[in-house]
Amino acid sequence: MEFITEKVILIALFIFIIHSIETLAYAVRLSGARVRMIASALSLFNLMVIVSRLSNMMQQPFTGSLIDTAPKENAMSFVESQFRVLIGSSTLGTLLGILLLPTFVALFSRAIIHLSEAKGSIPAVIKLGLNLDFIVRGLNHIHLPRLSYLKDVRFIDFPFKLFIINMFITAIYTTGVLSALYAALLAPERSSTAIMASGLINGIATILLVIFVDPKISVIADNVVNNRGGYQNLKGVSLMMVSSRLLGTCLAQLLFIPGAIYVAWFTKFIA
Repeated sequence: MEFITEKVILIALFIFIIHSIETLAYAVRLSGARVRMIASALSLFNLMVIVSRLSNMMQQPFTGSLIDTAPKENAMSFVESQFRVLIGSSTLGTLLGILLLPTFVALFSRAIIHLSEAKGSIPAVIKLGLNLDFIVRGLNHIHLPRLSYLKDVRFIDFPFKLFIINMFITAIYTTGVLSALYAALLAPERSSTAIMASGLINGIATILLVIFVDPKISVIADNVVNNRGGYQNLKGVSLMMVSSRLLGTCLAQLLFIPGAIYVAWFTKFIA
């Protein structure tokens, strides 16, 4: 498999970490509701989002360079194979995030309490997290998901429309940049226009996420803190949302080429 180069492995590792972090972000809300400190939890949530976005920005130039270094013969099939590996790494990263979810709910619960004790100082919490004694005690919280974790969770109460919306938004976010880059090969005369469209695609996906998904999860978390809803309901919603993320990364494999064709077609109205 000549298309799997060191650069592809490096980019795949970045994407793997990005999707793991974004999946584990759901653990922050669960932890905030668990210790009844939602506002403090949002500070940690924002920190994770910044780390994820920064990692995403760092990998994009490397991903773009795969187009420049592709062989002239069979360039499209070569790049397609590389990009499908990258999409696959997003699926594996999301799966790892799901497996680590119970562990990070416990760890974030402690981190939120320490954030309160540190009077809101993120650097102080990070310094504490790097303490060897803290790390050793944190290892005791590591455990894989068990069937008991689903106890009293009622999936029947979950809004499945939100499940579908989140799945499609995740698919668009996962393949947006890659489809735009591939569109540059489909329409080489408008390659720059196609590549710059990647920001628009991811921007739209982010806006849809903020409008349709995040507020509903936040309201459910607030209901738990205000005793208007049960923690098990929030846990069920969070589990369904990470599952929809996982399916969304799989759906991205199907949307990759159609998305590239659409971007290439759309650039005709811009260039």
